[in-house]
Amino acid sequence: MNSIISCKNIYKSFGKIEVLKGIDLSIIESEIVSIVGPSGSGKTTLLQILGTLENPDSKRKPELLIDNQSIMKLSDNEKSILRNKKLGFVFQFHELLPEFTAIENVCLPSWISKKNIDKTREEAVKILDEFDLLKVANKKPDEMSGGERQRVSVARSLINNPKIVFADEPSGNLDSENSKNLYNLFYELRKQKGCSFVIVTHDLKFANMSDRKIVLNDGKIIK
Repeated sequence: MNSIISCKNIYKSFGKIEVLKGIDLSIIESEIVSIVGPSGSGKTTLLQILGTLENPDSKRKPELLIDNQSIMKLSDNEKSILRNKKLGFVFQFHELLPEFTAIENVCLPSWISKKNIDKTREEAVKILDEFDLLKVANKKPDEMSGGERQRVSVARSLINNPKIVFADEPSGNLDSENSKNLYNLFYELRKQKGCSFVIVTHDLKFANMSDRKIVLNDGKIIK
């Protein structure tokens, strides 16, 4: 199968601290990959670079391809357009806007892309229905349970039909039952939509259900 992400020579330093030390990896279409390792090993930094939210050190001549498109020479605006078209993001703390309802939060990425408001709302209703979330469609985040907020966050990541979803500790604030439900949801979405998932997690049970597990330690892939 084709690689949806490919990178070489990924280094990243913050001041004198080298967080990533020569990462080479590829992820194929529809693959679910977990990135694990101790705190400070560079997991979240790697996820942010793969998701074009952070830049690797340019002096090392890094390479990053997403869906066969070279990323390193894109402007910030071009990367923003690519993120909105091809990438979705799910975070540990949901990052839902507290003043918006569930359906408004799901619609937000499409509104930013200036897509048709009515069509976006129709698509959001469809996704919320698939996630059994219609009952909270008009509720704000503080009126929902933790599991509901996380599923709304996942629903939002899918509104633009991304090819890749990046998830940073998505089960971090969930109990074991909701963690399992979330992972089952990822698998079902992969089956339905064919998207790839790149997941940073401390939850080894969660990671072991992935197609592949990448182990980071001290900024390097060790497994």
